[in-house]
Amino acid sequence: MQIPKIDISGIKDNEFSESLLQDFYYAYSKYGFGYIINHGIEKPLIDQLFQVSKDFHSQPLSDKMKVKLNQNHRGYIAINTSTDVNSKLAEVKKPNQSESFMMMREDTSELPNVYLSGPNQWPDLKDFKEVLEKYTCKMTELGRKLMRLALISAGAKDLSIMQSFEIPTIWLRLLHYPPIPKNSPSDLYGSAPHTDFGCLTILAQDEIGGLQVQTREGEWIDLPKVEDSFVVNVGDMLARLTNGVLRSTPHRVINKSGKERFSCPFFFDPHTNATVRPLKGTGKPKFSPINFGEFLREELEASYEKHKKV
Repeated sequence: MQIPKIDISGIKDNEFSESLLQDFYYAYSKYGFGYIINHGIEKPLIDQLFQVSKDFHSQPLSDKMKVKLNQNHRGYIAINTSTDVNSKLAEVKKPNQSESFMMMREDTSELPNVYLSGPNQWPDLKDFKEVLEKYTCKMTELGRKLMRLALISAGAKDLSIMQSFEIPTIWLRLLHYPPIPKNSPSDLYGSAPHTDFGCLTILAQDEIGGLQVQTREGEWIDLPKVEDSFVVNVGDMLARLTNGVLRSTPHRVINKSGKERFSCPFFFDPHTNATVRPLKGTGKPKFSPINFGEFLREELEASYEKHKKV
């Protein structure tokens, strides 16, 4: 099975050629994953992002814990503190073997009645904040283009949901996966089998490998790095918006390379106050409307110690 490459260089002012719409529909209705090329994000910026990620993760644990994850889901997530107990794809009892730094939308303060609003936590590292803010700005623009492309490719006739992406919920996660010993248990994962819960994931990964996607037949296939591309996949909310036309596909990370693995997923989602329901033009609704913020709260409380109800 070959995950398709999709050239989006032809996107102009949110207008899409018929061939691009067909390519996107084919990739994401069949696989739920694709390599996006000619995306317009400069390689030097991506290289800077990986460098500041390595700078952060190379710090002593005591320094990283100064910005440990807060109730607004911003900051450092230490290894062995995230377990995907909601996974419908495997019985997951062991925590994910990764550590990460999480950045979200920069709000000046915590806003009333807006779940997960607030300012970010920043480590005292040279260029760190500046690089992350520049990268997320560019990725937010790309996210809006890809969302519109996705909805139109799936046949959506009403794009008013795009208003919920004017002030989107964004997540940039700087992930570090230590190598897992080759003789480790089969249920010890860098990232346990899961589907992403949001709309779009736009992933920059290094050359180490370890990302795997599950086919419809249940096989796991590798998604190695393709130079100058992002791995982009559909999450559960975009699958709902398109009434299941676009697939939210199971994937996992197993790092048995013997080397450290770094990746930088950017998640592009609607505002937490948005109502997610199948859009007109995608067929008879198969999903009930849900509030995105309420859905998020359940997911985070199940998976993260910081969010668990006391």
